[in-house]
Amino acid sequence: MPNKLRDLSGNEIIALFQKFGFKVSYSKGSHFKLVRIVSGEKQVLVVPRHNSVAKGTTKSIYRKALPYIGEDQLKPLFYTG
Repeated sequence: MPNKLRDLSGNEIIALFQKFGFKVSYSKGSHFKLVRIVSGEKQVLVVPRHNSVAKGTTKSIYRKALPYIGEDQLKPLFYTG
């Protein structure tokens, strides 16, 4: 069975990235900006704080996080199997 994207809430996604050292730096409406600084480089992700984040949005957040966090660490958190 192929890996499927998990159905995650905004709070769950925020909690996942906080485990990797991201901190909520700003919020406006239902969107939160997560930031961490590694080796002087500012890494930024924006996450909607919805009860259920759309699959396309979740996949986009996953792809934007890949340059910051290795796929081997990130994929098990976002995909089943």
